[in-house]
Amino acid sequence: MAGHSKWANIQHRKGRQDAKRGKVFTKLIKEITVAAKMGGSDADSNPRLRLAMDKAFDNNMSKDTVERAIKRGAGELDGASYEEIRYEGYGIGGAAVMVDCLTDNKTRTVAEVRHAFAKNGGNLGAEGAVAFQFRHCGQFIFAPGTSEDKAMEAALDAGAEDVVTNDDGSIEVISAPQDFHAVKAGLERAGLKAELADITFKPLNDTELAGEDAAKMQKLLDAIDMLDDVQEVYTTAVMDA
Repeated sequence: MAGHSKWANIQHRKGRQDAKRGKVFTKLIKEITVAAKMGGSDADSNPRLRLAMDKAFDNNMSKDTVERAIKRGAGELDGASYEEIRYEGYGIGGAAVMVDCLTDNKTRTVAEVRHAFAKNGGNLGAEGAVAFQFRHCGQFIFAPGTSEDKAMEAALDAGAEDVVTNDDGSIEVISAPQDFHAVKAGLERAGLKAELADITFKPLNDTELAGEDAAKMQKLLDAIDMLDDVQEVYTTAVMDA
């Protein structure tokens, strides 16, 4: 990422998420519900549920709220039934955008996503249009100043696939999705707590944007992310923070 600070972009993203705390809670409750519905209510045997619960507790969600969402997913409480759907498209400068949704009304969701793209200079594409530009993986980002040797030893011992030191000094650890929890535990045993830890879709190549193009792209991403049915937005765009 020559010319851009990965760390600055991570901090910028975290700040925008903190500003939308109410939406974060809604997303997490949906994710917990669907994870429990698909894989069962036992977090020890359901990695997706365990990750969703970890995120919920990291965001100070109460144990009662988490347990209610699990019970709704497991069919023990009444609630809306959600299905997963992914949309793919292009933003400013041809940057790829992938949008994961949980919805109880696909017709409404696709109309809202299409409108957000069109109104903000993007284009909604067909299924598979941009997915090949991303890698499904576990990702851990550590702050500049973290010991590279310590991170590399702990990560590789725990089963990580790659450890990268970025130009800005931040360290990125990559794992297979199924190894995420084992790598996270290994890093924490070594006293290393990531600033960002998630199973994500990491872009294989970046689309660097600056100035007005960066501002337009951020507006597009915000418009998509604020939609009620949108859970995650992934993009190849890297913008000046």
